[in-house]
Amino acid sequence: MNELSELTGKGLLIHHWDTDGICSAKLMLEKLGDRIVSNRTPTLGNYFLTPEELEECDGFDFIIIVDMSLPEDNILTLAKNAKIYIFDHHLGKEIKTVFHHNPVIKGESPDEYPSASWIVNDYLQNPINLYGILGIIGDHEQKIKNNPDFYNKIQDFCTKNNITFEDLLNMAYLIDSNYKLGDKTAVEKAPHYLLENQTIDAILKNKQWNDNLSNLEKEISTILAEPVEHLNDIIRKDMNTKSNIISTITRKLAWDHNKTTIVVNTGYFNEDNQLYVRTIDFDLKPMIQKGKDYGYKCGGKKEVLGAILPKEKTQPFIDEIITYLTK
Repeated sequence: MNELSELTGKGLLIHHWDTDGICSAKLMLEKLGDRIVSNRTPTLGNYFLTPEELEECDGFDFIIIVDMSLPEDNILTLAKNAKIYIFDHHLGKEIKTVFHHNPVIKGESPDEYPSASWIVNDYLQNPINLYGILGIIGDHEQKIKNNPDFYNKIQDFCTKNNITFEDLLNMAYLIDSNYKLGDKTAVEKAPHYLLENQTIDAILKNKQWNDNLSNLEKEISTILAEPVEHLNDIIRKDMNTKSNIISTITRKLAWDHNKTTIVVNTGYFNEDNQLYVRTIDFDLKPMIQKGKDYGYKCGGKKEVLGAILPKEKTQPFIDEIITYLTK
């Protein structure tokens, strides 16, 4: 019997906005049914809850958080009035005063827990399924092929369901299209859509998501065609867009060039910049911690750093990151 079996009262589900978060949320909705009365994601691009959003979380008996490493002060505020259950795979600090299920921060290898959806699916003791796998594809794309154990599981799933790895990639891109276009309402509807339409075609043939993806691909192609700055073995890219595509741009540049990549988006927020760093073989954990120590909204995994920081603080922090990466 797991910790969720005895939950009673009204529940809130908070999830990340990407494929991993949406599929993790779908799995939770399926397990808990009408005990979850609302689901929501933070303001797109924010890895924290604003004071207003924290107020909106009042009135629930329990809150489940999937695929988000919310700041500890957010969690402790929520925990004053509700039982908290966290299912995650990002780096961070274990919060011992709540139920915090994250094998990675307890010392397990990230390679064995490549997505929150896999952690949730395993915790719920479900068989391998589309939604447990899609979170992995969304977070790792082609790079999951470098993880033989999971790539074999994915290949077996594809064979049994008569689909291809490229189909899975396309499904992840389609689901991600909602947050990349800044449509928070569509993100929050997506887990319910997946729950109510449990077929592969329901994702691949969703007209709105396909239209979204077509528009996004045009913008991404335009940005990728623009020049980048080469700093020895590091790529630097600055862009100005209202689309939330910084992780996509960083990932494509890093993997296409096989180099550590730093991307800054000056156009998503009015007062702040988005910063995203992806490395090939460096551990970014020390810089993630340094960003948090500075008071920036900063998080990520071993190979990824994402941050929101004031415009005037962006270049000094990038300089520190470059110094760390080149020392």
